[in-house]
Amino acid sequence: MNVRDAYRSCEEITATQARNFSYGIKLLDGPKRRAMSALYALARRIDDIGDGSGPPAGKLAALTDVRKDIAGLRAGQVDPDDAVLVAIEDVCRHYPLPLSAVEELIEGCEMDVNGTRYDTFDDLVRYCRRVAGTVGRLSLAIYGTSDPEQAEPLADDLGVALQITNILRDIREDQVSMGRVYLPTADLERFGVSADLEGPEESLTAVIAFESARAGEWYERGLTLLPMLDRRSRACTAAMAGIYRRLLATIQADPAAVLRGRLSLPAWEKTAVALRALTRGAA
Repeated sequence: MNVRDAYRSCEEITATQARNFSYGIKLLDGPKRRAMSALYALARRIDDIGDGSGPPAGKLAALTDVRKDIAGLRAGQVDPDDAVLVAIEDVCRHYPLPLSAVEELIEGCEMDVNGTRYDTFDDLVRYCRRVAGTVGRLSLAIYGTSDPEQAEPLADDLGVALQITNILRDIREDQVSMGRVYLPTADLERFGVSADLEGPEESLTAVIAFESARAGEWYERGLTLLPMLDRRSRACTAAMAGIYRRLLATIQADPAAVLRGRLSLPAWEKTAVALRALTRGAA
């Protein structure tokens, strides 16, 4: 497969499956847009393994195979028929993509497969850094920045903010469909909720509100990254973060809503956030 077709395949994956990220990725110039599409396609592949059907052993074996693919990328040995890997190999030729972050992402997905629970908020943050902070750092390698030493931890922080928002949005879906509970056990106990999310609705609502406020603090810190990016990369980041931040605001306005079903923003609102990010560079 040639590189052009490989990128086209990754862009199709992004257009059809990146329900929130695609709004930001569209704002990038051509080369960075293609690179981010390839990055999304790889991250999606890893995530789909963890969230897919089948026994844990099979998922862990599949993740081991992806880890071998990353080792192949390091060695310059890529399956020429794998569109995602062909595209990522080309991304690595043009951008300083830290493949160690991809390996961390795989580790985070393995934590999901193994049903890891988190005793404290610090434990949860370590997980969020693996599954989302890594994506922030990988994205930063594509965006570029004049101050990577300062920008990298901020990109990581912004990823944590997005992941906590995801956790709150999907709190019931994750528990019912996959038996996963991400909220720290110490926080659940503080509000009188069991480790399996059993307790009075007002207690559940209180812990959701508490974690929502925490997520807001991570957004405030992570979004200080924006001035360190060029205009298009800033717009992309602001659009993606802005959509999730709006979602968090919806949860904060009615914390019990996530107990009734999965929340999402309408397409028109996502488009409005993206346009605002492009014109103002704000989240």
